[in-house]
Amino acid sequence: MKKILLLSDTHSYIDERILHYAGQADEIWHAGDFGNLEVFEALESKKPLRAVYGNIDGSEIRSRCSEVLSFNCEGLDVLMVHIGGYPGRYTPLAKEALNSSKPNLFISGHSHILKVLHDKKLALLHLNPGACGRQGWHQKRTMLSFEIEKGEIKNLVVIELGNKTEKSNEN
Repeated sequence: MKKILLLSDTHSYIDERILHYAGQADEIWHAGDFGNLEVFEALESKKPLRAVYGNIDGSEIRSRCSEVLSFNCEGLDVLMVHIGGYPGRYTPLAKEALNSSKPNLFISGHSHILKVLHDKKLALLHLNPGACGRQGWHQKRTMLSFEIEKGEIKNLVVIELGNKTEKSNEN
């Protein structure tokens, strides 16, 4: 069993609350738009990090991440793309990757909208953790936590970090 922290769209922002949850996970998955190398390295220093780069990420992040990431974790086939869309409205890149890798779990970021959706047509679960940074039109900062055991997702929890304008202990 592995405990996963899933986050996205940090946009150069990291704080003690994010790092606290990161420290409780076995692995950290980031669905793109780190914003800077400091956020990447802060997360990577806590636990193993699996990530894709986002549209705002520069060459330092892009040299360490791919645009599309496909992997298996505890018997669950996972596909991650920053700009992926959602069931019924996938981007062309996501459609191509979904058709070739046929994952059980599809993760995307970019929209800043927290979503947990079943795609019955492709027989997969789609997760978008929303945004945990302070930039963008979202109001609440969010992440997801879950466990993977024998190919199944268990104990999926939405983590609300408060309003994006609330002050907190910044790193």
